[in-house]
Amino acid sequence: MHIGVPKEIKDHEYRVGLTPDSVRELVKRDHSVVVETGAGLGIGCEDSEYEQVGAAIADAASVFESADMIVKVKEPQPDERKRLRSGQLLFTYLHLAPDAEQTADLVASGASCVAYETITDDHGGLPLLAPMSEVAGRLAAQAAAHSLEKIRGGRGVLMGGVPGVSPARVVVIGGGVVGENAITMALGLGADVVVLDRSVPVLRRLAARFGPSLRTVYATAASTETEVLAADVVIGAVLVAGAETPKLVSADMVSRMQPGSVLVDVAIDQGGCFETSKPTTHADPTYVVDGVVHYCVANMPGAVPRTSAFALNHATLGHVIALADKGLKQAMADDEHLRHGLNVHAGQVTCAPVAERHGYTYVSPEAALGL
Repeated sequence: MHIGVPKEIKDHEYRVGLTPDSVRELVKRDHSVVVETGAGLGIGCEDSEYEQVGAAIADAASVFESADMIVKVKEPQPDERKRLRSGQLLFTYLHLAPDAEQTADLVASGASCVAYETITDDHGGLPLLAPMSEVAGRLAAQAAAHSLEKIRGGRGVLMGGVPGVSPARVVVIGGGVVGENAITMALGLGADVVVLDRSVPVLRRLAARFGPSLRTVYATAASTETEVLAADVVIGAVLVAGAETPKLVSADMVSRMQPGSVLVDVAIDQGGCFETSKPTTHADPTYVVDGVVHYCVANMPGAVPRTSAFALNHATLGHVIALADKGLKQAMADDEHLRHGLNVHAGQVTCAPVAERHGYTYVSPEAALGL
């Protein structure tokens, strides 16, 4: 298979779909790879490193025109979507539930679009989302600490406090991969941390891991309101696979939070879990609503692209190899978890939450592929 790796063009996105190590593995299997000029510079990889492992270097137009499969990191931007064609395979993060325009463009393209974030595993997890969730969760605590500074609009509170002065109170909504990593970092910074979740087993697991330094609270409307209004920082770490994130903190609740408190919405890729959230970028990461600082960067791991790109490639490479070795139909026939990643195929929406959200007729991956 001929595989194309374009340079990411989303604002301040420096990751790359394939590292030189991944390219080497594909070339060893007799696949050809073309990488856009400068695609790896954001992670410290020169074009020459790709050429040394057998890749060709070309401009963006040539990458899209020649490739059977496009491997990216972030959802294709409008100019990239215009380059997709019928029969081409796109493998990347998509996050289609809150993005009607992208969904319509992908349907119109006729391409087969496989989303990292909806591929599953034998344990019910999302293995291609997990490494970036780990990064985003850890970055969330760092972003919160930074945003609490007075010059950033925050309350002027140090996350860990100092002897005789209380630390910041951090509330994490959601105890999954993002939440657990946010807790790890916030506790490491010395914050007073509370986690809210509606799964008792999740709360039990977190309590066993972190001990009495973490307070666990079962999430109800009442407990969420109580904790949010008392918080210096609220980190939204909620995920409903493939679907738009529910709004768990209302605009009214935000208006009653402490002035200078901080909201970090890690769920913003899927629409966000705060009613006042809107996507921001690394170039302009925060805004203020009712005196509350909002950090809603939609590609948080892009801030640490070298760590993120290598971690992501460790998770995606096996699936890239399967798709390249077998082709789309056979790879998906052999792996039901990979089939769950198929969101759009030949003009049909094959992810139920996306179809429901945007008013398309849902077609199962099996039916769309003729399996």
